[in-house]
Amino acid sequence: MSGIEKEATEYLWTDRKRTLFGLPWSFTKYSLTNERLFIESGFFNLKRDEVRLYRIMDISLSRTLGQRMLGLGTIHCSSGDRTLGDFDIKNIKNSKEVMEKLSELIEIERDRKRVSSREFLHDEHDDDDDIR
Repeated sequence: MSGIEKEATEYLWTDRKRTLFGLPWSFTKYSLTNERLFIESGFFNLKRDEVRLYRIMDISLSRTLGQRMLGLGTIHCSSGDRTLGDFDIKNIKNSKEVMEKLSELIEIERDRKRVSSREFLHDEHDDDDDIR
């Protein structure tokens, strides 16, 4: 089995975006490996986004009253990925545990790649010539 096939089958976490009454009747799927997070959406036209974990700079959890009643939550990810940008992992079960696991894997990947969040900070208006 090649490395690509092997990684595709070794998901640490998978879930679907939950809808009415917390049921997984959605065409949005989330998958997590040691190195990447995948977001697949659509029915007729499929779209699959991926973000390398070391590119995620910050994560936060929000849970509305309705989400708490259904045992759901939304994880907001601030990402340095140019194509995906900031994104949400919406209406998932066990959101606190998923957030903890994701945070742990992000730190492991950053250490492994020797990446710090400073590398993602870039101010386009950093020129002193613009200040008057």
